[in-house]
This record gives sequence, structure tokens and C-alpha cells, in this order.
Amino acid sequence: MNNRFLDACWGKPVDRTPVWLMRQAGRYLPEYMAVRSKCTFLELCKTPELAAEVTIQPVDILGVDAAILFSDILTPVEPMGLKLDFVPGPVFETPVRTMADVERLRIPNPEEDVPYVLDTIKILRKELAGRVPLIGFGGAPFTLACYMVEGKGSKDWATIKRMMYAAPEVYAALMEKVTMMDMEYLNAQIRAGAQAIQIFDTWGGVLSPTDYEKFVLPYTRKLINGLNRQNTPVIHFVKGAGTMLETVQKAGGDVMGLDWHVNLGKARDVLGPNMAVQGNLDPTVLYAPKEVIEAEVKRVLDENAGRPGHIFNLGHGILPTVPPANAIHMVECVHRLSQK
Repeated sequence: MNNRFLDACWGKPVDRTPVWLMRQAGRYLPEYMAVRSKCTFLELCKTPELAAEVTIQPVDILGVDAAILFSDILTPVEPMGLKLDFVPGPVFETPVRTMADVERLRIPNPEEDVPYVLDTIKILRKELAGRVPLIGFGGAPFTLACYMVEGKGSKDWATIKRMMYAAPEVYAALMEKVTMMDMEYLNAQIRAGAQAIQIFDTWGGVLSPTDYEKFVLPYTRKLINGLNRQNTPVIHFVKGAGTMLETVQKAGGDVMGLDWHVNLGKARDVLGPNMAVQGNLDPTVLYAPKEVIEAEVKRVLDENAGRPGHIFNLGHGILPTVPPANAIHMVECVHRLSQK
């Protein structure tokens, strides 16, 4: 088994830097689009055999060092009582705006309410046996709450920010409920066989460092502390967190995901030698000529300066129009340039 990824999560020495890509099972791959053409996005998420198939595709095609479960961060929110659709972005018909709305939300039982996610993990553990580790994932409580309150994506997330300031008791009740749901969901993934967990806080960086520490950190810390993670590393990725790395570190993850707005070497200096990091190539570099991709890969590796505990990744998800050959080249460059 290729354990480079797990070893790097724990800060152990590796023979070469492990690499995987956020959204590596996605629209940039013709093989994924062939499967996706037969069903809707939600049907793909809810059909274990198909979800497992597209999870494995980039492992075969790109040669990455880890697979990540194909699903969506909002999958466990729907059984809380919010009807979810994608048009193409996520939309909830009835956003959460009042205390009564929060009280109506239920805490799902993952085995009963999202069995397809756990079945996908079980299939993948068999299919990936002896190959690469499987990463499970979920959204951080704040990012999930953003979608639940706004009802869809937003440029400024003003509705949830208004709730934070003007109705803090409603916000706190919602965040407590979402955190409990998240904890149950991620622990179920670990029980089903996920070998690492990534927590995506895509919108945590839209807040000031002070507001992040007050309104987000307590819930993410409670979530991470509530995971049964003795042998399961937790990667905590907050997009836009370059100005508050030390605060985000307080959440207690084992690995910090970094976006491309921060110098990886300087981030490691701030975080200290005991915190592994993941990142952080700008996703748009994959549109560049191959020699530019190689130079940018080398730059990120040089910033890390050979320190253990580095997982190479993009600073956010791979974009749908990236040529697959460029993603393959990036993975090859990481392995070749970091070979011990």
C-alpha cells in the first residue's frame, strides 16, 4: 500500500511528496463526464457503485497518492429537513432564518439517512485495497450554515452575517445543531472505513479574524474534538485563512490546508514544525504550458524546503476546463522533483 499520504499527515518522512487534488473526481475528466451523462449530480452521489467508480478514476488516470470520496458537503444537510437541488449550484427551497426553522431541523442517523455514502466507502476500501488511502470529508459547520441560511451561494453572505450579529441566539442554536450532525456524519465515515477526514470550510475566510475566532472557531474545534480520530488524521481547510493561521490552528486539526494566497514556507514558519500542511498551487496554473507548471511545482516544493509533513495539493478545487494532461504532468512533477 502507498502510505505516503498518511505518513505525511502524521509528519513522518516520506520517499517523495504525496499529492492529490481537491475535486480530483470531476468535470475536467472525460471519463467522469461519461458517467455523469447517465444521471443527475445527486443521483451520482446517491448511487454507491457509480460514486465509487468516479472516485477511483483519477487514481488510475493521474497517479495520485490518495482517493477522496465522491460526494457533496451538503449531502447530510438534506435529511435534516431541507430539500436540496442543484441548478447547477446548490439551492435549498426553505432556508433557515428563524429559531422555529432551527427547531424543526433534525439530527440525521447516517446509517439510516445517508447509507449510500457509507456503502460507497465500503466499496472503495475493497477496490482500493493495497493501493492508496481513502479520504472522507464533510463541510465545516460554518460553511454548511452559510448555505442553509442563504439558501444558495452568495457573493457577500450578508444573510448569515446579519443572523450572527442581529440574532446571535438563532445563529448559536443553528451552529450547535449543525456541529452535532457533522460529528455524527464524519464519525460514521470513519466507522465505514475512511482513513483520513478533510473538513472543508470554504467560506470561513469571509469573516474577519476576530469574527472567525468568535463565531466559527468554537464549533469547528468542538467538531474536531468529537471525532473518533485516534488513527485517522484530520485535514482542516479554511479558504482565505492566510491572515489567521494561528487562530485556525487552534481548531485542533492534524493537517492545515492552505490556499494559494499564502506563501507555504512562511505559513509553516508560523504554524511550527508539528503541524503538517497541504497545498497550495494556484489551480489556474494548470492552464499554463508544462514548463511553467513544472516551475510552479518546484517553487511550492522549495518553499517547503524538504520539511516533513507536506502534502502537495492545489489551493482549491481543480477547475472543470483544465486539460487532464496538465494535471497528470503536475502529479509527475511533484513525484519526480521531490524524490529523495
